[in-house]
Amino acid sequence: MIKRLLGATSVATLCLVTGASGAEKVDMWVRTGIGESFKKVVEAYNSSHENQVIATEVPFSELVQKYATAIAGGQAPDALSMDLIYNPAFAAAGQLEDLTDWAKKLPYFNSLSPSHVRLGTYQDHIYGLPLSVETSVFAWNKDLYKKAGLDPEKAPATWEEITDNAEKIRKLGDDTYGFYFSGGGCGGCMIFTFTPLTWGAGADILSGDGKTATLDTPQMRKAVDYYRNMVKKDLVPASAASDNGANFLTFTNGKIGQQSLGAFAIGTLVTEHPDINFGVTLIPGVDGNPSSFAGGDNFVITKGTKKIDAVKEFLEYIYSMDGQKVMAKYGSLPTRGDIADKVLEGLDSRMQVGLKAISVAKTPYTLQFNDLINSANGPWATFTNAAIFGDDVDGAFKNAQSEMQSIIDSGQ
Repeated sequence: MIKRLLGATSVATLCLVTGASGAEKVDMWVRTGIGESFKKVVEAYNSSHENQVIATEVPFSELVQKYATAIAGGQAPDALSMDLIYNPAFAAAGQLEDLTDWAKKLPYFNSLSPSHVRLGTYQDHIYGLPLSVETSVFAWNKDLYKKAGLDPEKAPATWEEITDNAEKIRKLGDDTYGFYFSGGGCGGCMIFTFTPLTWGAGADILSGDGKTATLDTPQMRKAVDYYRNMVKKDLVPASAASDNGANFLTFTNGKIGQQSLGAFAIGTLVTEHPDINFGVTLIPGVDGNPSSFAGGDNFVITKGTKKIDAVKEFLEYIYSMDGQKVMAKYGSLPTRGDIADKVLEGLDSRMQVGLKAISVAKTPYTLQFNDLINSANGPWATFTNAAIFGDDVDGAFKNAQSEMQSIIDSGQ
């Protein structure tokens, strides 16, 4: 996709016009809704440095296309907060600054979020580094556990246990349900919360090089069975089948006993829903071994910018103890593992679970993430909905496997 958008762009068009000597103004684009953590770290940097960062919010659904168009027209920002899943495609198109030498000289380089660095790497060169880290975790409502006769302090460790707990919670009746997920064509939701069931058990939906679809595995079959079983037993609200992600935080209504969420929801629950008494743990795989999705944004620099030193100064501030503390205070997990404990001191202890997830988290590496996974009509979103809610599980696997491979092959 990115290659089609940028194929005719020459490196010469990427050179940006610099301002007067002295303080630099770094133009940076971020997605709308990036959150308070980034806004606050920009404020902190601008108040303590001569160089300044001017952050412009762009609607998330438009950001990739707008950035590609801006690059082609020589009007791209100096830097961008990019969903890490798109990093490989832009790197492959030759539109980002190669940060390899500089990055590897950072004394804390080896402590940076490994999944973010991996997605920021193309052909052994680094084009993106972690800006904001997100992981998926499993949450349970302690008050509903207690009402259902369950131990509210005991985190479920297997999907058999989760299912049993869901059955007991559903018996509370009315509109109280044991489990929830956004399964109505929300590929991003399901890659975030559902795929860890197979990752923890050693399987994946794509080969390591991203060139082969590996969807149909015994582990994925088992994961589908767990979800289908809960749907069949009426442990999940019927609305889950049509939820395109708009109600991803349904857990916050206090009527859902268990749900896989993002670590960002911990801060949301604490600050906006203090009445909900909840616990969090890692998402169990189908064999009990936990995993997580490593999401969030990478920091990338547009190739040809004349302000690269100022941009690097800003990123180094983000990685400083002060910068990391500012971001953590407003809900972002630390990107540096070597100082993570100090960064989280004094904050809600449940944030530690999100941090722990980083070490077991994965992110699929592919230049075709949107077509394969994020698109509401793509093979992954269509598969999860059909396999979990439909009548033809074998057909769902066969169709998705074939379509995914076709998309991969067409991009080679």
